[in-house]
Amino acid sequence: MHADLADAASALIDVHTTDGYPVEGVDQPEAWLRSADVIAAWVGELDGSIVGHVAIMHPHGEGAVSLWMQQSDDSEDHIAVLARLFVVKTARRHAAGEHLMRAAMAYGSEHGLRLVLDVMTKDASAIRLYERLGWREIGRAPHHYGSGQSIDAVCYVAPQA
Repeated sequence: MHADLADAASALIDVHTTDGYPVEGVDQPEAWLRSADVIAAWVGELDGSIVGHVAIMHPHGEGAVSLWMQQSDDSEDHIAVLARLFVVKTARRHAAGEHLMRAAMAYGSEHGLRLVLDVMTKDASAIRLYERLGWREIGRAPHHYGSGQSIDAVCYVAPQA
């Protein structure tokens, strides 16, 4: 991933320009992508170019984590957050997002981690992808970012492996 960081950062800027995602991290994309909270990360390639990214993160007070802990017997030690999924517009018809998701889900399963995520309600294509892959809605919570800003988000849990 480190060798691909600059190209992944460029893809992130591209996605932010076309979709308004992510709502944070765009000012320092490389730092945002290599956050100390990242457990594992993958990039997607198409024709030799980095076209997407996904990460599994340590939980830090995300609404999806709290919701899942209330609904299950899982402790925070066994939960991780699937985050920072993005694919440039030109690569979306090539299943890059699905491949990234499947890699992250396999990692979670192999490491005994139950994955959760939140997705902004405006991101309908991402919601369709998660639901098609068997993720189940567990509630809604605000996604907090920046200095006190938030946006409505839907929280999901990965299917049990």
